[in-house]
Amino acid sequence: MTSFSSGRTLPLPPGRFGLPIIGESISYLQEPAYFIRQRQKQYGAVFKTHLFGRPTIVLIGADATRFLFTNESQRFEMTNTTSFETLLGANSIGVKTGTAHQKLRKHLFKSFEPRALADYAKTMEQLTHRYLHKWEEMKTFTWYPELKKYTLDIACRLFIGVDNAANENLEKVYEAWSNGLLSIPIRFPLSKFARAVRAREHLLVQFDQLIVQRQKQPIAHRDVLGILLQAQDEEGNRLSSEDVKDNVLAMLVAGHETLTSALTSLCLLLAQHPQVWQTARLEQAKIGHAQLLTPECLKQMTYLELVLKEVLRMLPPVVRSGLRKVLKESELAGYRIPQGWDVFYQIQETHQDENVYAQSQQFDPQRFASESTQDKQRVGSYIPFGGGIRECLGKEFARLEMKLFAVLLIRDYEWEILPGQNLEHLVLPFSRPRDGLKVKFWRRKG
Repeated sequence: MTSFSSGRTLPLPPGRFGLPIIGESISYLQEPAYFIRQRQKQYGAVFKTHLFGRPTIVLIGADATRFLFTNESQRFEMTNTTSFETLLGANSIGVKTGTAHQKLRKHLFKSFEPRALADYAKTMEQLTHRYLHKWEEMKTFTWYPELKKYTLDIACRLFIGVDNAANENLEKVYEAWSNGLLSIPIRFPLSKFARAVRAREHLLVQFDQLIVQRQKQPIAHRDVLGILLQAQDEEGNRLSSEDVKDNVLAMLVAGHETLTSALTSLCLLLAQHPQVWQTARLEQAKIGHAQLLTPECLKQMTYLELVLKEVLRMLPPVVRSGLRKVLKESELAGYRIPQGWDVFYQIQETHQDENVYAQSQQFDPQRFASESTQDKQRVGSYIPFGGGIRECLGKEFARLEMKLFAVLLIRDYEWEILPGQNLEHLVLPFSRPRDGLKVKFWRRKG
């Protein structure tokens, strides 16, 4: 795979554009997994389509993702749907590109350094115990919406210093905002997008109030909000209020929605694979119960690490993401990638490549054991957090929260999936079971 030379004439990838203006967007949104799978079967790992008003080339597999990530900023640049960009805000790290993105990323990374993660672990553990006890008392419930509350509570506490459990209004407003992220950007009064825009305005007002409170306090806060308020560039200039608010929103969605999906998948897959569940529990018994689950303590749990890695391979939280704009015409797999088009890399299909992952539809944590380590055979074959210069900033935060939650859950509790529900996975905007995973939940005896 090399950059395209103007002296050569290469064909476009195979595929079709669908209807005028709307292209194949409706077919894609109705059944995204089927849409990608059928076209991959017909056209291969690189094909063209027309989505969200733009000509688009879909990329599947390690070779394609590696090519994309290694040419980020030179040949490809992040792009978003109109609704996503409007609701995140023009100053968000999820929208900014180039030097502005890198500077902002450097500031935000301070929130996820090892020292910060060690500080977060204690609060995570306290909140996890609170929710596990709550679920024990509930006995039966739908886990996905409950996990949304749990992860939002942790994100609000650690990112902006707000106890969300005591602020139901914030939760409802946030939900109205996040529900519009992949909506059609039409602002008639009752549309999802219009409601989301109004919710964003309400959230920004609340963030303004938090900023005023922080500015009155001389104490340095080491959460995301505190770090953004203290951030300075080389000339000593601080971020604007709009910069701060947009990026608080970005961190909340990154630290909440994706983790809700990942934890729901963990609970589902363990219930469906009792032998893996039992092996993970035996590891806990062998290590013993630490008073506090520090990052150092969690590192001892090597089998659990394999389990979590396989969960993210099988059911990655962000399945249909990864849009990039083509800055310079390129060549990939013998096809022309035209300037001005979009490319759309696929995480789930890349994770199911049988050339990398033998029996890819099976849940098998041992595929990541040191003696096999299938993902190391092809760089770019394991991308639950994306890759390149836009790899998920909070991936270590996500791993910490997943592992800590898993330890306390596996160690002390049992659950079973209730019958009569649809566990088919929806993938937009984030991966989840259609009926939300209804379970019976109780504390282990002995």
